[in-house]
Amino acid sequence: MAMTTAAQAARWVVDWEGYLNLPDDLTHYEIIDGEVKPLASPTFRYQIVAQQILLTIAPVARAKRLGEMLIAPYDVVVRRDPLRTRQPDLMFFSRQRFSDFSSLLQQARTEQPPDLVIEVLSPSDRPAEWEEKLQDYHALGVPEVWLVDVDKRAIEVQVREASDYRSLGWFSGEQAVASQVLAGLELKPAEVFAVLDELEGGQSV
Repeated sequence: MAMTTAAQAARWVVDWEGYLNLPDDLTHYEIIDGEVKPLASPTFRYQIVAQQILLTIAPVARAKRLGEMLIAPYDVVVRRDPLRTRQPDLMFFSRQRFSDFSSLLQQARTEQPPDLVIEVLSPSDRPAEWEEKLQDYHALGVPEVWLVDVDKRAIEVQVREASDYRSLGWFSGEQAVASQVLAGLELKPAEVFAVLDELEGGQSV
């Protein structure tokens, strides 16, 4: 673990070797330019929506042998120096790119870009932080990113282009999410967010 100054020690700064030796019980964090940043615990509402997206996509992706969905925490390494890692809320790895999943099974992290990253917006997220995440996913080469806004009950799709991401728009209600990575999936936001109404006895949360 590299600690070179008092300021760094207070901030808990690590290099690649230090990262590989982080305590096993430290699981919910990201590393930004070497600084370990614990992530805020998500709300029940946030977790329910993330879980519903997983339950909607994963069975179809597996049945059609499209690939595998993962849910956080799982580290995606953006770069080793200065060290940056992200923990997307959900991510999809396609069989088209990862033909041999056995190579991933023993890995505690990946340095390869998922085909799709899904982030559920939380109240603590700031626009600047979200933009920084997008820049990291672009640098890593993630082809598609979804932003899920629980309050608006909408999903934005961003697709990677040469210098940035381009928004395909926000999708809500019965509009099918226009995913390029999961082109055969008919995911409607209304079906995802309906779980919130069910838990509140038919009333909006």
